[in-house]
Amino acid sequence: MTQRLLSTLLLLTLLWSHASAQTIRLSANSTGKQFDGIGAVNGGGATSVLLKDYPEPQRSQIMDLVYKPMYGASVSAILVEVPGDGNSTQGSMPSHSHFRGDANFLRGYMWWVMQEAKRRNTSLSLDATSWSAPAWVGNFWSDDMVDYYIAWLQGLRQVHGLELDALGCHNEKGWNADFAKHLRRAMNERGFRDVKLHGFGNWGDSKMDFLKRMQEDAELAEALDAVCAHTFSEIQLTPEQRAAAEALGKPIWNSEDHVYLPGFDCLISIVKCFNANYIVSGATKVINWYDIGATYPLEPYSKEPPMLLAQEPWSGHYDVREALWGYAHYGQFTRIGWRYVDDGCMNLPGGGSMVTLRDPQTGDYSIIAETKGAKKAQKIRISVDGLCANKLCVWYSDSTQQFVRLKDIAPRGGSFSFTLKPDAVYSLSTTTGQQKGAFADVPASQPFPLPYEDDFEQYKNPAQWGYLPHYTADLIGCFELVRTPVPSGKNASRNSMWCLRQTVGDHTLSWAPEWHHYTILGDREWADYEVSADVYLTPGDEAGVMGRLCDVGSGYGIWAKGYYLKVDDQGKATIILTRGKRDQKELIGDKEQQALILARKDVEIGGEYTLAEAQVSNFSSLQWHNLKLRLEGDKIIGLVDGKEVVKATSDHYAKGMAGLIAPLHGHYVSTPYFDNLRITPIGRTQATKTVIPPVLPLYR
Repeated sequence: MTQRLLSTLLLLTLLWSHASAQTIRLSANSTGKQFDGIGAVNGGGATSVLLKDYPEPQRSQIMDLVYKPMYGASVSAILVEVPGDGNSTQGSMPSHSHFRGDANFLRGYMWWVMQEAKRRNTSLSLDATSWSAPAWVGNFWSDDMVDYYIAWLQGLRQVHGLELDALGCHNEKGWNADFAKHLRRAMNERGFRDVKLHGFGNWGDSKMDFLKRMQEDAELAEALDAVCAHTFSEIQLTPEQRAAAEALGKPIWNSEDHVYLPGFDCLISIVKCFNANYIVSGATKVINWYDIGATYPLEPYSKEPPMLLAQEPWSGHYDVREALWGYAHYGQFTRIGWRYVDDGCMNLPGGGSMVTLRDPQTGDYSIIAETKGAKKAQKIRISVDGLCANKLCVWYSDSTQQFVRLKDIAPRGGSFSFTLKPDAVYSLSTTTGQQKGAFADVPASQPFPLPYEDDFEQYKNPAQWGYLPHYTADLIGCFELVRTPVPSGKNASRNSMWCLRQTVGDHTLSWAPEWHHYTILGDREWADYEVSADVYLTPGDEAGVMGRLCDVGSGYGIWAKGYYLKVDDQGKATIILTRGKRDQKELIGDKEQQALILARKDVEIGGEYTLAEAQVSNFSSLQWHNLKLRLEGDKIIGLVDGKEVVKATSDHYAKGMAGLIAPLHGHYVSTPYFDNLRITPIGRTQATKTVIPPVLPLYR
């Protein structure tokens, strides 16, 4: 083969290579919306209930990995739940105002989460909305709810020194134009004019129906600073909806998207979600549910979708999921206030997508691309005009390695090329400082400490702990540290300063359907054990201890599966088997029919079933009594004040967690006190050697 022929073939190969590459021209003059951030929800469930109990330095490490700039996820926005005592997926968080006139801005841990996140990133956008609300609000779309929101904003400012950037009207519960207008007026009049109001945070096919009302109602259009909805990755905005929002001059925000996937598939799908939100729906702010999985594994959505799992505060162990690095591919390469470069935002012809953003001040730019589902590699040629001419760093993720740095790209003559492999994520940027943060001292996993006890005297100043004890996870209501009531009668000399009380005395405006108010703790692998607590009942109350809890609901509904022993203020003791949600098709009949149902292991009928009941002698309210539920094999035994009073045989549930319960009876919500919680292994369940590390208070 002659040298001339070789040269000709080489030239043809180069020409073919350039012709086969897609050419994208990026210009500083390209149109594009302002980028308002990406981030995650904290809340929409008690998603950080165990994070508050982590020891240092692990508690700080977890927050660094999510919120510290240029370290881990490096998110630019957080949306938190305004707690309302009701269940909002995994559980409930305590309200700042259980009843009208109540105001406590140290109750709970959401304030602490916001403080710690903002301390790490002073530019972090703080957003919030309510899922549930206390009963006294009455109707959610009311002026009482307006006052509830304003009080929360005042507490955030005056007690915690934080200013909210944006507030949503409600989470996934319809829309109300008058409420939005009333809330906006109140915010303006009471010192919160700078807080943006967005609405309405719904999902489904009708989620943007309020746009038509905005077009007709000038005051509503003025009230809402941004229009928002959920899950654009599932139901995208139509071109007409996008055009309507843009004609109103309103940014489009996705205030909750969902990526419920394992492993690397979650990482790449998060990037695909962020890209598609802008390319298709025009969304400039995208918040995924949720950030840190600090819940018990038994709870719904406990493993997916959070970016980090923190489920063992007693050991300090935590796990970083691949999902976290999906956020990092955006978070470490963008800043709120940058602008999209529309010419560089597109679905790629070979599969996948890319988005380009630029800093209008410096000319720096970043390209974030994903190739989920692509069949082969594809070459992209980028031509740059008027943007930063510096070299670009390249960060890469695939199923075998996440967030690794590749060789830098140096543009020549204002252009460069790169090749995208299938099923991979790339971030290219003229910015610097990115890193894959990690900590080498993560403790090994250990089981929940057993035996376990808490007399609640260790919380010398309960306000420092948000009035919440370690390791309990409220599913609904609020089990709160309070002063021990002075008993009457035989145990009036009891020496105890602090105890636990279920303090929510009415049905909440719960986001999810209600059940009894209860809290859980422990290990779902426990089989044989005793759980006991001292209880103090006011007239009308019931209280109980729970065992072998193996299910706490689906995330929309909190009906448990397990056993509990309860006693009422008249001394009636009952062992209950609960099978979760009551099905309308279940057979309801006499005890003989119920026994037949219970014998069928192939059917989960739902509802609650009395296994045994008895009257306790010498029992009265306004005194302390000890309840103990003993679970050993198929023997279920209830003891009151050390004496066996009820006994049943049931092998329906072999293992599960422990808990405390304040049962509902009719419309009455019990508010009993609990003290001296103890869980002791017996039979097949062995004691552990877990040593509990010290935990620092939340507020000092």
